Amino acid sequence: MNESLDDLDRTILNEIQVHFPIVPRPYEEVGQRLGLSEAEVLRRVQRLHDQGIIRRIGANFNSRKLGYTSTLCTAEVPEAQMEQFVQVVNRYAGVTHNYLRRHRYNIWFTLIAPSTERIEQILTEISAQTGIKEIYSLPARQIFKIQADFPL
Repeated sequence: MNESLDDLDRTILNEIQVHFPIVPRPYEEVGQRLGLSEAEVLRRVQRLHDQGIIRRIGANFNSRKLGYTSTLCTAEVPEAQMEQFVQVVNRYAGVTHNYLRRHRYNIWFTLIAPSTERIEQILTEISAQTGIKEIYSLPARQIFKIQADFPL
């Protein structure tokens, strides 16, 4: 557990990851729930973001229910080309995760698009821009993960 988190930080993190209010002033509402001022919640959330404890705050949508399709992609990228490959991949708005693994297929990323055809088009574009010919799309056959919360 991160030592820079106090009990109030943990309480705020638990609240915003599960019950983030969809209102004009969400941090004011979180503060009201926890007996804090809006300014105190904002200050703490900003500090946690600056420390890298909070990576992003945003909605998670069920892309399938919105008519989108998603896939996990992987590629074998030589170290000398890695930075350029990642920059190209990250230009696409549908890329939600992009990470390095110690494996022959060392770059993995998730991609969401309106159709399977658009996913294939994006992967073809990435290949053309980077010279990496083997980029594989590994669509899920069955979804197991429903929600991931991290109680603190």
